[in-house]
Amino acid sequence: MLTGGPPVALPINCQPMQQTRHQPVAPTDARLLAPGDAIDAHRHDDHQIVYAARGVLAVTTDAGCWVAPATRAIWVPAGTVHAHQAHGELELHLIGLPATENPLGLDRPTVLSAGPLLRELILAYTRAPHEESPERGRLRAVLLDQLRAAPQQPLHLPTPTDPRLRAVCAVLRADPADPRTLAALGRQVGASDRTLARRCKAELGMTFPQWRTQVRLYRALVLLAGDTPVTAVAHACGWSSASAFIEVFRRAFGHTPGVHR
Repeated sequence: MLTGGPPVALPINCQPMQQTRHQPVAPTDARLLAPGDAIDAHRHDDHQIVYAARGVLAVTTDAGCWVAPATRAIWVPAGTVHAHQAHGELELHLIGLPATENPLGLDRPTVLSAGPLLRELILAYTRAPHEESPERGRLRAVLLDQLRAAPQQPLHLPTPTDPRLRAVCAVLRADPADPRTLAALGRQVGASDRTLARRCKAELGMTFPQWRTQVRLYRALVLLAGDTPVTAVAHACGWSSASAFIEVFRRAFGHTPGVHR
């Protein structure tokens, strides 16, 4: 179900999926979503490629969140329960692939780099008439070749299971600019910084500073999609200066935040 919402930059929600709809066939199409629109939790028997040509897309599963600007696509394996969230005016492109056809050999959601050629192939495949033809078959073959060659990007915001670490993560998702140390946050949830640091590595696969940076970058993408000025985004997400924010953003995404505005 498509649900509407106000055109505001919403915090990233990585809560477990509650209700699930089963849609056996993953659609191949293009659609427009208004800021704040969402597609509720559902699953397909097919694999799916999800791409936002405009705006920022958030895909949420029980395992966490994947947030992708127009330079990234998201691979969603068959059977994965997932929901979509639009940030900014979203031009969403979806490609369904049979469960027997997995060009990436991936069994979990993954963010892929969408270079200029892959981007244009996705746009052409989702916009063209969907009747099977030799031309469409050749387009599909090139698209799959480009997917196989697409670099994978470590742009995943995992969801912890430890209740104390989950509480800390919720604090930072609500306010990424919160400057407190892990020890200070630990006192709030009743755990030592050593315990939380161990749980970060075990459950999130990264250190606490790395996870905090991911949260800040994801919130930055959401705010930029809403046309928030770069300097305001930097301060809202916890950077001391716009220049420091721009450098971290450029290292993560390969371009400056001004591209998103």
